[in-house]
Amino acid sequence: MNCLYKSNSSISFDNFYNQVGQGRTSDAENLFETSTYGLSQGSLFSQYGSNQVFQALPGILNQQAGYSSAVFHANNPFFYNRDTVYKRMGYQNFISSDYFDNSEANIATFGIKDKLLLKESVPYLERLPQPFYAKYLTVTNHLPYLLDKKDQDSNFKTSNSGSKLVDNYFITNHYLDEAVKEFFDYLKKSGLYDKTVVVLYGDHYGISQTDYKALSTVISKSKTDWTGFDTQNLQKVPFIIHIPGMTNGGIDHTYGGEVDIAPTLEHLLGISTDQYLQLGQDLLSKNRSQLVVMRNGDWVTPELASTSNAIWDVKTGKKLTTLTASQKAAVKTYNQQAKLKLAVSDRLNTENLLKFYNADGFKKIKPESYNYSVKNTIKRLKKASEKTYSSSLIAENGGKSTYNEYVTNAPEMRTYRFKNRFK
Repeated sequence: MNCLYKSNSSISFDNFYNQVGQGRTSDAENLFETSTYGLSQGSLFSQYGSNQVFQALPGILNQQAGYSSAVFHANNPFFYNRDTVYKRMGYQNFISSDYFDNSEANIATFGIKDKLLLKESVPYLERLPQPFYAKYLTVTNHLPYLLDKKDQDSNFKTSNSGSKLVDNYFITNHYLDEAVKEFFDYLKKSGLYDKTVVVLYGDHYGISQTDYKALSTVISKSKTDWTGFDTQNLQKVPFIIHIPGMTNGGIDHTYGGEVDIAPTLEHLLGISTDQYLQLGQDLLSKNRSQLVVMRNGDWVTPELASTSNAIWDVKTGKKLTTLTASQKAAVKTYNQQAKLKLAVSDRLNTENLLKFYNADGFKKIKPESYNYSVKNTIKRLKKASEKTYSSSLIAENGGKSTYNEYVTNAPEMRTYRFKNRFK
């Protein structure tokens, strides 16, 4: 991951924040896909997703640029109401836990382990018509950060924080790092790498506040002077856009958040966003604001930050007890903008207002058009990949699968029950 982060073929944002609320991962998905926020309480997917009208990335990419789509997440398809929400977003395929060997040895807390998910996704990935938009939700590097001893790298030394959770956090991070490398190796072997934009992001914070004291020893921070600004800094998550062949990338210090992902990617792909109701912005645009608004109303800019009504100097990390006239004016403006963004998002989502808005050139998604059952998905992908002039990877490869080109050191592969559903 560090190599990707520092690569000249990557644009890596080091001031990028998660903006989730109680909906956690589902909030992050909504922010990513629709450029709107989750709810102030609960999960938008769970509470409103069954009837919601979305203008989301899979539908936009399909209608504007002909992308097929799939999401890979080896958890129960009904968790966070995903089976319904993904259809309403326009995802054509949802490869869930129903498609994998869910033997106990293969499972992390929320689904099969990442190395298995990534390798076992290949038979479906290689049958997607190109261009495609594929999203992976990995689960091994997730609370409570439990990983079988057989999956751990004996040469990797974790922290000695005094907290098993914090120490295990680095172990599962290392595991995910290995899984990502294996996936990139496959992309290169299969020929997908050179024509793929790979986006990596973190959905929400990794360590909860109850473990900050233990974490402080790892990041050389005093346990006794932990501040609200320190907590806000821990809301930063990775956001890396990797573009093979690009040579002028690097680390971008622009302030942004998950609500900005969709417009940033759309513009990179040459898709106009003027007609869509999105609250984020293109982080690569010259005319961008750098106000990042959190779901709880806190905010941060390159100069000032607000947490629980305290104002901080971002450069020094010091709490400001006396504000200059210009700082007072800036804080007033940022507070107003933050409240407005959240209010607009809440009204848009809780009142399902996109039902009444027709974006130019965008047809409303018909969720009844999608069926995620294993039988229907296999039939659909098999038909798509066998069509004359099919653009799928397996068709380009003369019908030969690239499954065996994916190499993993996952010990579970010795007993994994792989089932070729496309015979």
